[in-house]
Amino acid sequence: MFDIDKIRADFPILGRKVNGRQLVYFDSGATAQKPTRVIDLCSELMREHNANIHRGVHHLSGVMTDKYEAARERVRAFIGAQHREEIIFTSGATMSINLVATSWSARYLKSGDNIVVSEMEHHSNIVPWQLAAERHGAELRLLPFDDNGELRVDMLSELIDERTRLVAVTEASNTIATMPDLRPIVDAAHAVNAVVMVDGCQGIVHGGGDVAARGYDFYAFSGHKLYGPTGIGVLYGRRELLESMPPYMGGGDMVDKVTFARTTYAPLPLKFEAGTSNFIGAVALAEAMEYVSSIGMEHIEEHEQMLLRHMTERLSRIDGLRIYGSAPRRCPLVSFTVDGTHPYDVGMILDKLGVAIRTGHHCAEPVMTHFGVPGMCRASIGMYNSLEEVEVLACGVERAVKMLR
Repeated sequence: MFDIDKIRADFPILGRKVNGRQLVYFDSGATAQKPTRVIDLCSELMREHNANIHRGVHHLSGVMTDKYEAARERVRAFIGAQHREEIIFTSGATMSINLVATSWSARYLKSGDNIVVSEMEHHSNIVPWQLAAERHGAELRLLPFDDNGELRVDMLSELIDERTRLVAVTEASNTIATMPDLRPIVDAAHAVNAVVMVDGCQGIVHGGGDVAARGYDFYAFSGHKLYGPTGIGVLYGRRELLESMPPYMGGGDMVDKVTFARTTYAPLPLKFEAGTSNFIGAVALAEAMEYVSSIGMEHIEEHEQMLLRHMTERLSRIDGLRIYGSAPRRCPLVSFTVDGTHPYDVGMILDKLGVAIRTGHHCAEPVMTHFGVPGMCRASIGMYNSLEEVEVLACGVERAVKMLR
């Protein structure tokens, strides 16, 4: 059974007050709060086991190395990858995507080729491909979405051709909540031997992953949105692709032999993990995965979708409020504007009431351009949110609107 009271008790920050009000946190799409077991584990690792990995022969180094590699195996199982060496630990999804945009492009992209990027992407899955296209003389093509927030997959045949090398697309929009069906995109890309880079930052928290079964070639996500610590992320890549790519960075732990004449590289996954890895973050991310698995991803999704339906219905009753995105499959967030108000003003008033939401363009300016707005308010739901908090949010928006009008 999904016990919301028990789950809320696992997150100590939810007990604090902001501006004299009980904290209501609806910004999990930016970063999720951390359960006690993840917080305690980070403290324990630094207090009792801290030592650099892979390169030490002493006891502490061996213990931490084992924990780090066990975390890699946990991530592999959690996302449904076939091989442990397909899991690369990074600082976050931004680094993961930039790694692919640099190393994969150096091997596979050339002048006259094209890359297809969807219109609903976060900047982290747009700008690296712009840079790669500029470096190699390639064309960047846009896969648009309609006003309901659904990708125009009917346009794939005119966008993807024999010169397409990669398609970059999100598993779940961080702004309009769309969780697109990626199968037609994967199939269209693979039909011309192109690869698919999937941004899984929001998707991995809400039923995403299963990378091998879904045919993803690359998959990136950040630990801090999955109830883990900041500064840790994952890149999944198919083994044969990663093996063919040059290293992203040079340094310690990614080499086999170094001479001034020639350097050879360590095998996967170490080839892409130069320097001292965030070993504490990796182990804590695995702990966060264990935590959500112990509750059951299906139970979490059911709870969050119930809250999403209630939030959508409740906010829709506010005069002049517009919700963006109405695709049939949505992750649990609502982005909205209210006639006669600015998103920042709404967000600031809600903050005075103890309610945390996101305001602005959400690092997705092309989405704002599509709808002709400078920014939106975004309320994103986590497993620890409740129906009572949805009502607090809605009443707060009503109060803000009344004050601002």
